[in-house]
Amino acid sequence: MTLCRLVSISLLLWPLAGSAHNFIIGERVKPIMITDRGALLLNDGRLHYQRWRSSELAGKVRVVQYIAGRTSAKKKNALLISAIKDAKFPADRFQPTTIVNTDDEIVGTGFFVQKKIEKNKKRYPWAQFIIDSHGLGQKTWQLEEENSTILLLDNEGHIQWVKEGALTPKEVREVINNVLSLLNEQPHNADSPK
Repeated sequence: MTLCRLVSISLLLWPLAGSAHNFIIGERVKPIMITDRGALLLNDGRLHYQRWRSSELAGKVRVVQYIAGRTSAKKKNALLISAIKDAKFPADRFQPTTIVNTDDEIVGTGFFVQKKIEKNKKRYPWAQFIIDSHGLGQKTWQLEEENSTILLLDNEGHIQWVKEGALTPKEVREVINNVLSLLNEQPHNADSPK
């Protein structure tokens, strides 16, 4: 009887064991370097890719979205992305960063996923887009497959807030308010546009 209960409890907890990320509030993300694709840059109307390191997350307040290269993952936090666009945060002190895990996409959709990311970079040149072709972030940070994870980082790259999965409207408001608080704590250049 005891063995049966132990097995039952183990089976119930099993999904939780493999899905826990390793982010720690107040710390930086575990370092990764993406050499295949990486950061998508737009210069003089031309797109190109550049190697990217997670240490580059420091320097601005950021909302980072790490997502699987699937429409279902993108839709999970569309409400937050809309709220960020509407907030019109100052580009000199804030940058949304989207890291797309193209290793976690539906087979045969890679070309379309990449073209969509490139279209978004042209549409939102102030935003940062990174392609993680080998799922290094997912593996290093122990993230769930087919999902979306949101991180809020201060300008030093320290994690202030994190959640895997879809955010509720209340959590979206919480993230936006936290961004505003972090921006208000930061000195800013008086010559820069607000």
